[in-house]
Amino acid sequence: MHYPSEYHLAAVMRILSFLKKAPSRGLIFIKLGHLDVKDYTNADWAGNITNRFSTSGYFTFIGSNLVTWVSKKHNEVA
Repeated sequence: MHYPSEYHLAAVMRILSFLKKAPSRGLIFIKLGHLDVKDYTNADWAGNITNRFSTSGYFTFIGSNLVTWVSKKHNEVA
């Protein structure tokens, strides 16, 4: 996730191509009786003593399934 390359993109494209050709397979979401959407965020303001850059991120669940996540180190000093 931090250093994606052409190899990673090729792997993702191969997986998506497979899923497109086999629609009966798809992605599996476990049904646990609820589809609540939960978002969590966090920020570490100038937590790195070496360079004082901040880090922030978030992730999202639908039910108990992780669907998105992001982590970013900011370019500005806090």
